Amino acid sequence: MSAKNKLSLSVQYPDPRLQATITRPKVRRWVAAALLAPAELTIRFVDAAEGQTLNRDYRGKDYATNVLTFAYNEGDEMPDDAPTQADIILCTDVLEREAAEQKKSVEQHTAHLIVHGVLHAQGYDHEDDDEATEMETLETEILAALGIADPYAD
Repeated sequence: MSAKNKLSLSVQYPDPRLQATITRPKVRRWVAAALLAPAELTIRFVDAAEGQTLNRDYRGKDYATNVLTFAYNEGDEMPDDAPTQADIILCTDVLEREAAEQKKSVEQHTAHLIVHGVLHAQGYDHEDDDEATEMETLETEILAALGIADPYAD
């Protein structure tokens, strides 16, 4: 991580199931790999109940999802050098289930979801085909640099 991509990172485990295997140093490495500018981020691992509540209250979708990104300075009149500020919420129940369904390790799937969330925090999206292609290509490149296989390959 270059000096221009200074990172202030908080990692929270209110759902402690992954705390021993998805350690703070791993999370920091995955975040730093996806960081394109300075950032102040919180990564929070939650259970299905908290994930569902957040998804329902903030997105109007009444189910737990794998990752939610709350970017706080998107669209604001922020100085160009202001750090990206976001909370990235990962639902342990969903990511463990998806990893099993996709025959991936929980660690690899978590790395992918963190990279995905960090890119969202920096303004990337997948609302249309072009945006999705750009974001997926970037995710694949970042994960490859981390030694993780393409999450979109069949």
